[in-house]
Amino acid sequence: MTAMRRKTSVATVRACTRQLARPARAAASLRFFKTGPGDYGAGDRFLGLTAPQLRQLAKEFAELPIAALRALLRSSWHEQRLLALIIMALQSADAGAQHQAALRRLYLAELRYVNNWDLVDASAAVLMRPQTGFARAALLRRLARSPQLWRRRVAMIATFDDIRRNEFALTLELCERLLGDTQDLMHKACGWMLRELGKRAPAHLRSFLRRHAARMPRTMLRYAIERLPEAERRRIMRSSRPAPRGARSWRA
Repeated sequence: MTAMRRKTSVATVRACTRQLARPARAAASLRFFKTGPGDYGAGDRFLGLTAPQLRQLAKEFAELPIAALRALLRSSWHEQRLLALIIMALQSADAGAQHQAALRRLYLAELRYVNNWDLVDASAAVLMRPQTGFARAALLRRLARSPQLWRRRVAMIATFDDIRRNEFALTLELCERLLGDTQDLMHKACGWMLRELGKRAPAHLRSFLRRHAARMPRTMLRYAIERLPEAERRRIMRSSRPAPRGARSWRA
């Protein structure tokens, strides 16, 4: 049965999330999302909601207006920000061009609140889709150069939409640009997108690996080759280690 949709205030949405709060689960989330001093999620706060609970609430509150979404996205509670992003993605998937553009403008204006990997992954590919008049590729290149981890991850995950449309150039370009990134979460994001690309275009993935496997961080490489045949994965991992002088490099 389709969930009943509510047109209501952001206060009602916040009250619903607080009613579902579970302190024990929230404590586990603090550890899982690395919220300690100096960690990537430092200072974040959790109520302890599950992903299925948030998806259900997103269906119920799917018609929240832009102003309410902005207020929810600015919440200090992680799950309320995630809920706003899930609703925005749901709206964008079904919206006309004008509302899609409004949601994208909101997203970019409040990007500082999209500040953990699950928030990025739930939103970037949908809310940053191509649209007439939107200089998307140039923006993603700028975000990929940002000193802020989450903006770089937005740039990378946004190219999932390109991959789904069998357009691979921007994904490959950004992965190459981000080879030297020092953050493990970026290694994972790049490797994930390369793996998805490889499902659709294995020749493109193998070409990228021939050129860059020796430079790729190990986490990125492992993610990228996860769907390749086991013997090929082993050969790539062996050959991507620093080779003795004169040794032959790997070729797929």
